[in-house]
Amino acid sequence: MKPFEKRGDEIKVLAKSLVWEFMHDASECQPGKEGMRLAQIFKKCGFDWGDYPKTTSSNQQYLVAAILWELKAEGKVERVSESGPWRLV
Repeated sequence: MKPFEKRGDEIKVLAKSLVWEFMHDASECQPGKEGMRLAQIFKKCGFDWGDYPKTTSSNQQYLVAAILWELKAEGKVERVSESGPWRLV
């Protein structure tokens, strides 16, 4: 594995851990609660760089979206509705 790919993998592991820990700490993300929208999780985890031309804050959320889908595949989180918030299982 190339050094940059290795570092990227390490960053992904850290980012996923941050989201997971944040959701455990947030009362609205607990099982059976209302959940939290992707944009809120993204911002509260500190991933927002602010708006840039053609790279608005909402465009920057894709990493956290991928993390949430990974956690869902692992059976750790669920999406409350089709376009709705996320919470722990």
